Amino acid sequence: MNETSTTRMEAACSLLSEPERRYVLYQLTDRHGANIDEITDGIAAWKFDADPTTVDEARRQQIYISLVHNHLPRLADYDIVDYDLRSGDIVLTEGFEDIKPLLTQFKQTEEDPKIRELPSL
Repeated sequence: MNETSTTRMEAACSLLSEPERRYVLYQLTDRHGANIDEITDGIAAWKFDADPTTVDEARRQQIYISLVHNHLPRLADYDIVDYDLRSGDIVLTEGFEDIKPLLTQFKQTEEDPKIRELPSL
């Protein structure tokens, strides 16, 4: 493995280490695009294990801010998503194909409780 491949792999692992970023990408993969409000509601429901309409506005606003100021810019910097804050639209870009296999592995692990659980020591 050359240095460029190693650097790209480390960047992909770093990007996907954040559950919120993975959730954004899962949603975009399923829909081929989404709106930031839909993603915010989805993360709120997932993070607080609640119906999105029951999540208070302060928590929802925290998620929105973290998306706008952290997660979406990082994904955009690596050409994985493109987003427009005026319209709220988020779409996958060509760079997504580079991390798609790794994201698929993460999703399989997160969906299978037997894989997710760590063996007791």
